[in-house]
Amino acid sequence: MINHSKNQKGMALVVTLLALVLITAMVVEFSYGVYTGTQNLYNWRDSQRLSIMAKSGINVSQRLLPDLVNGENFSYPAMEFPVENPFDDFSGSVTVSIEDEASKFYINSLINQRGEKNEIPYNLFRRLLKVLSLNERIADRVLDWIDRDSTAEFPASEAGAKNSALLSVDELLLINGISREDYNILMPYVTVYGPKDNSLLVNINGAQKPVLMCLSEKIDDELAQRVIEHRKIAPFERKDYLQNVKGFGDSNIYNPISSYIDVKGTFFHLKATASSGGVKRIIETVLNISSGNIEYWKEY
Repeated sequence: MINHSKNQKGMALVVTLLALVLITAMVVEFSYGVYTGTQNLYNWRDSQRLSIMAKSGINVSQRLLPDLVNGENFSYPAMEFPVENPFDDFSGSVTVSIEDEASKFYINSLINQRGEKNEIPYNLFRRLLKVLSLNERIADRVLDWIDRDSTAEFPASEAGAKNSALLSVDELLLINGISREDYNILMPYVTVYGPKDNSLLVNINGAQKPVLMCLSEKIDDELAQRVIEHRKIAPFERKDYLQNVKGFGDSNIYNPISSYIDVKGTFFHLKATASSGGVKRIIETVLNISSGNIEYWKEY
């Protein structure tokens, strides 16, 4: 004979255990949700705080940089200002780095103000690509992207061309035939900020070795290194001081490059990094010290 009483008790136990499991799962889920929500809130709070710190670093640099640059006949190649624990209730660091964009190759100088090919900068850019062991035809692809005509320097390179100057170095990734690897190699040495007339002026106080070498076929690795060593002792206050570097007294080297070198820039790249407890905020901007305008802003 079936014992209905025992069956009912067993069913009640199963239901009770099932309910207990469900309640436990709900509690765990709720607790986890509260925990992650709280952590996200804290991370958001810390991120916002770090963002304010980074903006403060940028704002201070924007105020001080014009006076610093305008007070000298030259601009320093690069500067970095790290500050640990800048406030009593803040455990972390804020670092501001400043770089003269004129130390790089002005890629928009490949075309003149009429949007036509600028022969000398074009040839120098090809030389830069060669120094960096990149395909020199990249120069043709960039030229077709920014010039105003529809004549292709390289097969199919006019397809989808912008036909105007680059506004960001990142645009290079949009150009057919330039890979991410090419871009990563080239990016540290090129800029889209330069004179309004699209002339090429490279600040020899900050130009890295590949940029120095692209200025002339006669500037080899050794000569470029001499420039770097010389400016470590004293920056070039005038561009003709370059002739004081051994090897540059030769007029066949200095004279041909004198029209596209300089010792002072106008556009400066500012990067402020604020970090604390594994959270980091970075702001990058480009300041035109002549106009005081912000030409570029990126926060991440």
